[in-house]
Amino acid sequence: QVQLVESGGGLVQAGGSLRLSCAASGLTFRPYVMGWFRQAPGKEREFVASIKWSGGSTNYADSVKGRFTISRDNAKNTVYLQINSLKFEDTAVYYCATNSYGQAYDYWGQGTQVTVSS
Repeated sequence: QVQLVESGGGLVQAGGSLRLSCAASGLTFRPYVMGWFRQAPGKEREFVASIKWSGGSTNYADSVKGRFTISRDNAKNTVYLQINSLKFEDTAVYYCATNSYGQAYDYWGQGTQVTVSS
């Protein structure tokens, strides 16, 4: 069974940085894409960034371009999200997910809380 475990969240001051990790286990094959999403209080979950396992091409939401960087470590089956220049509006629960076949995101982690203080 596929399991995704996020870590690295916390409380950080505006302007600070965090690196989130998503460790995947139980994979029988590498998914087509891994993605990060976030959900702020009272808001819908939104796409943040994604990376293709093969080739490593990336995609970002406009709101995070230039501040967030997604990367992967194939040997560790781990995906990272480097978050710089944190803003108050980045406060959310961050989730990673697999998109096994390039269609829908099918497996989700439990999320890690990122709270940005002013």
